[in-house]
Amino acid sequence: MIIFAVDSAGKTAGAALLRDDTVLFEEMLHTGFTHSQTLLPLADKAFSACGLCAADTQLFCVTIGPGSFTGLRIGLALVKGMAFPFDTPSVGVSTLEALAAGYPGEGTLLCAQDARRGEVYWALFEKTAAGVRRLGPDAASPVKTALDSAKSAKKPLILLGDGAALCYNMLEDKTCALLAPSQHNRPALGAALAGRAAALRGEALSAAALQPQYLRLSQAERERANKLEKEKLI
Repeated sequence: MIIFAVDSAGKTAGAALLRDDTVLFEEMLHTGFTHSQTLLPLADKAFSACGLCAADTQLFCVTIGPGSFTGLRIGLALVKGMAFPFDTPSVGVSTLEALAAGYPGEGTLLCAQDARRGEVYWALFEKTAAGVRRLGPDAASPVKTALDSAKSAKKPLILLGDGAALCYNMLEDKTCALLAPSQHNRPALGAALAGRAAALRGEALSAAALQPQYLRLSQAERERANKLEKEKLI
């Protein structure tokens, strides 16, 4: 099975191309350019490097959130555009699960993405040789709430994602946690691996059915809600 996966949920843009569980291509970019500038050339590079094209792909995978609202829409648009012409099965993968699946080691993982305003998107996972087991749902909360929820998890706690440093810096006892090196954040590869597992379970969808999972309101929606609330008080 040829699998192509992209991630544009966070600060990096990533793409991975696999044949079953063998990695043919994997690259992540954090250049400062927008995902709309980098993701399509990155996809073209992946296929060209492997002598393949979108028509050869048997499964498309994409991180669907939580993460940057604009970034998620860019990744979804790319996958939908490549999958539609060939009616290729597709899988949307939680960004946090993709981080866990792409981690090269084993242990208890706190996957966290920077949600700004002092908050993180986060979830707990257990990674073993048998695969990834989710220990709780994806959530959006202040960093302290995430850390409090992780207190009962088996230690040491391995922190992953672009929000990992925010969590690590607020830990009272840093001896119980490990901040994973940034090169261990491989959500594009993780999306491919988790997506393949989902497809083998019969969970693949048409690209049209893929939807982003934001977890919280956009800034415009929050501002509108605040405005309406203030008007009620007048």
